[in-house]
Amino acid sequence: MTINELPILIRRKHRFFVIANSIVCGYLVLFLPLSIFHVIKTSAKISRLVLLVFDTVMLALITAGASAATAIVYLAHEGNSNANWLAICQRFNTFCQRISGSLIGSFGAAILLVFLIIISAVSIYRL
Repeated sequence: MTINELPILIRRKHRFFVIANSIVCGYLVLFLPLSIFHVIKTSAKISRLVLLVFDTVMLALITAGASAATAIVYLAHEGNSNANWLAICQRFNTFCQRISGSLIGSFGAAILLVFLIIISAVSIYRL
């Protein structure tokens, strides 16, 4: 790869990051009524188990998207002397600050999903 191909690589990885976060966000919005139903009706064990599986899949998706974007952001911050890639954050400082903030938010969402999965598993175990 050459230095001209670096912006293409950044766009591809960030496209995956945005799509993964959008899917997880849509999932959480759509399944919010089902979660409220579980709070009201505690005997729905099968659907709680299905919800737990989907939560785990969404955790994997958001972690994969954030990890792929993290690798590219690290490359943008540090560069790679072996591939003759310069760090581009000196030229695009605002971009690097914004994407670093979104990565923090994405990993924060992943941590919240872990807690959600633990709480769901404990509530299924108690039924």
